[in-house]
Amino acid sequence: MKVILMRDVDHVGEVGEMVDVADGYGRNFLIPRGLAVAATAKNKRQLEHEQRLREHRLVRVRQDAQTLAEKLQAVPCHFVRKAGEEGKLFGAVTAMDIAEVLKTAGFEVDRRRIQLDQPLKSLGDFTVPVRLPAETSAMVKVTIAPAE
Repeated sequence: MKVILMRDVDHVGEVGEMVDVADGYGRNFLIPRGLAVAATAKNKRQLEHEQRLREHRLVRVRQDAQTLAEKLQAVPCHFVRKAGEEGKLFGAVTAMDIAEVLKTAGFEVDRRRIQLDQPLKSLGDFTVPVRLPAETSAMVKVTIAPAE
């Protein structure tokens, strides 16, 4: 019996694959549980249509993420903090601080998407990566200046 898998099934196949399974396995297990549908001409056309829609959505999400990345890279993040004589801050600039600056600039970015291994603890210019959807990332420029 040929079926089209609607979900990943261990040892059988992945979503969208057309596989050949035993009649009883398909009729009594896969189809009633919604894991597969019979491989009819109508279901094949429906599967192809859904795959085209999924690809189209993925392309649109990538384009939106790329546009957002370009806009984020143009946003400067300036911080003025108290620092010691060697340029060490009396605190730190964290991902939450960067997220707040981006929010005031009109970009809603979750602080967990800002990839800071350690908080910034010295004066200077830094480039901080921000993860975006569709495996896209933006490099945000962060400048920390001393307080007068």
